[in-house]
Amino acid sequence: MRANYLFTSESVSEGHPDKVCDRISDEIVDLVYREAAKTGVDPWTVRIACETLATTNRVVIAGEVRLPPSLMKTDKNGNEVINPAKFKSAARKAIRDIGYEQDGFHWKTAKIDVLLHSQSAHIAQGVDKAADSSNSEGAGDQGIMFGYACKETPDLMPAPIYYSHKILQTLSTARKKGEGDVGKLGPDAKSQVTVRYVDGKPAEATSIVLSTQHLDESWDSKKVRDVVEPFIREALGELKIADDCAWYINPTGKFVIGGPDGDAGLTGRKIIVDTYGGAAPHGGGAFSGKDTTKVDRSAAYAARYLAKNVVAAGLAERCTIQISYAIGIAQPLSIYVDLHGTGKVTEDEVEAGIRKVMDLSPSGIRRHLDLNKPIYAKTSAYGHFGRKAGRDGSFSWEKLDLVKPLKDAIKA
Repeated sequence: MRANYLFTSESVSEGHPDKVCDRISDEIVDLVYREAAKTGVDPWTVRIACETLATTNRVVIAGEVRLPPSLMKTDKNGNEVINPAKFKSAARKAIRDIGYEQDGFHWKTAKIDVLLHSQSAHIAQGVDKAADSSNSEGAGDQGIMFGYACKETPDLMPAPIYYSHKILQTLSTARKKGEGDVGKLGPDAKSQVTVRYVDGKPAEATSIVLSTQHLDESWDSKKVRDVVEPFIREALGELKIADDCAWYINPTGKFVIGGPDGDAGLTGRKIIVDTYGGAAPHGGGAFSGKDTTKVDRSAAYAARYLAKNVVAAGLAERCTIQISYAIGIAQPLSIYVDLHGTGKVTEDEVEAGIRKVMDLSPSGIRRHLDLNKPIYAKTSAYGHFGRKAGRDGSFSWEKLDLVKPLKDAIKA
């Protein structure tokens, strides 16, 4: 482990084109879970993998689903088909909440196509009946998932991504209040923070990058900096800003045309923003738009949950966990732990403890973290990790209720 170095992470706002698509895809996931609950459909049977594409005044929603009857209709030939109305409504509400009311992308006038179809029976058979003897759900796909935690910030997240998110969250909150010049910012924005580490700990920000859409065409980079700098300083809080910190605020000049009108967006293209900002590995799969039989999502949540509890329990200063799966197989093929030389116990002991405190089959994860709920739209921007667990069950993977069970399991 290096002691002294620079590390950079970026974040993007909820109005970034890719994040608009993540939001719509997760609103669709929530819609399906809500409709299942309303109509008495078992939420365990919900299946959805939803991808969204957005460009100038156009949104395309595609993917595979197993839907409650309330989201279906009968066509003129008597066949049961997907009813697009509620999906379109969910997408428009998401776009409106983000704040897009510009000529090239408006929640009211954008054309929305819904191209969802029934889930492949060959995928369904692997999930519904596991290929092993555990009688649990099989994983919805093969793959590797990672979780990470460290003691750099209060939420046990790496400092660069933590502060990059905070800058954009602070600006978004201020923008939506609409007070003063900050209310003239647009929804589309990107941030980037470089942190200097001294003796392995975050010491100061050495560069700050922010590109943000603004609705007043007369603004230049200097004006934008005058507006946003107080909010950036507020967001960085206790992290020192270096005396020679390099500030790059709207470095290319004007940024009036933003969102999907300026650049096409697609679900799942910001996976490093969604996780640890590059400070930890990523298995490759995106989260948004997927129900939690897809281990891309649920097992990544479980891995973060376990890593965070390992660090919170004082078993290590840093922890990386990898979990692997095969399609149709319930239990993970492997669990790997790396404590990065900071462990108070061995990696072998943590790996054994993890297996004792949590069932890591897809159904075990969904049950333990109570994931069969409409809680996913709020995960679509500012990271899936390092957030506060909500009363509605959202971000349950951020709880620290495994601290004592892990300690007890490792002592045993």
